[in-house]
Amino acid sequence: MELLQFGVVGGIAYVANFTAFNLLVHSSPAPLAAHPVLGLVLAGVISTAVAFAGNRLFTWSHRKTSSLSREIATFLTLNAVGVAIAAGTLGISRYLLHFDSSLADNISGNVIGVGLGTIFRYWSYGKFVFTGDGKHHQQ
Repeated sequence: MELLQFGVVGGIAYVANFTAFNLLVHSSPAPLAAHPVLGLVLAGVISTAVAFAGNRLFTWSHRKTSSLSREIATFLTLNAVGVAIAAGTLGISRYLLHFDSSLADNISGNVIGVGLGTIFRYWSYGKFVFTGDGKHHQQ
């Protein structure tokens, strides 16, 4: 059940990420057209907020911890790794392979990068963030 709920939240966060990235980098006028990796990172920040709320309130709502601040800090740290994975795949595509179209950016950053980052996030969130090790378990 958690995997399905994680997928729903991830889908919503993905739409937020994809939309923000394309507005920042590939719209007309695109404020970050010359800086696609920064655009992807900023889009990742937006989707991180969506993902935390969804995962805390829906996916892992039954895993209450005693420290919300620890949960948020760990979530943000691990999500930064996920965003870095996506930014890395976009950077390789853009600056090493010299693919600079909207399609190439979206495949490298929003398909391959987000896909790899999602695998990391699912594993790490369940193991390190929403652990349910607190005193406030729900029955």
